[in-house]
Amino acid sequence: MKKTFAAATLLAGLASLSPLAAQAEGHYVPGVEGIQAASVPPPGFYYLGYAVNYNANSFRAPGSSTDLPGHNSATVTALANRFVWMTGHKLLGADYGVEAIVPLVRTSLTINAAGLADSRTGVGDVYVGPLVLGWHGAQWDAVAAAGMWLDSGSTDHPASAGKGFKSTMLTGGLTYYFDAAKTISGSALMRFERNGKTDSGFRHGNQATVEWGLAKVFGPVQAGVVGYSQWQTSNDSGPGASADKSSRHALGAELVYPIASVGVFLKGAVYKELRAEAGTGPQAKGTLVRLTMVKAF
Repeated sequence: MKKTFAAATLLAGLASLSPLAAQAEGHYVPGVEGIQAASVPPPGFYYLGYAVNYNANSFRAPGSSTDLPGHNSATVTALANRFVWMTGHKLLGADYGVEAIVPLVRTSLTINAAGLADSRTGVGDVYVGPLVLGWHGAQWDAVAAAGMWLDSGSTDHPASAGKGFKSTMLTGGLTYYFDAAKTISGSALMRFERNGKTDSGFRHGNQATVEWGLAKVFGPVQAGVVGYSQWQTSNDSGPGASADKSSRHALGAELVYPIASVGVFLKGAVYKELRAEAGTGPQAKGTLVRLTMVKAF
């Protein structure tokens, strides 16, 4: 049985966090990429494990500056398992690759104002990306990609990991190195999602996400400032659609430590959301902590 429309629209604004359940109304979660986000690795097979924790305890109705009454909180812990194969072939002058993401999600949700209390663990919606293109210059890297989030996760309960709809995602980005030794970098990565309809005929508006990072190498360690912004770019449609559009903006810091002997990179980042505006559901604002392991095979 699918989620009721009331629960689904509520959860859309609760930042139902998984690497495949976005903080606004799409699938993509901002904050999973940061420093050198637009740099594609050389040919080979890679595993990227994103451990993400999102906590929110501030919920407001659309257009309101007052918190919803009662105790309201959401905690989402997720492990996004991302698999990338850079094939060694060229397409349009770029390294060509494919990717897939399988998320495991634990969501705990208490919204007294809506009479909701639910906790669930499950596999979220899966992402399949048949097109990853990476270009490399003397002091720059660029990426373009396309893929689809599948409607594969469960939506039986309010805290279920699935979104209840498919979406197509397009990606583009650039990393620039300010010196020939590549010790100082700036990057920006943009994702655009076109969301599909739920079983009830409701369609969340499309969304755009920009993640950025400014970093400096200090010996073996790389550290920098990171941030993200996410906007709903079109109106919702279908039963119960709202004219309100969601957005959120965050600032944080990231640290990267390579372990070259085993082909591993470890990354840690913390983000604080500075502003959030609601769309269809309540406005949630919180803190995101992300730990990433990149393993080259």
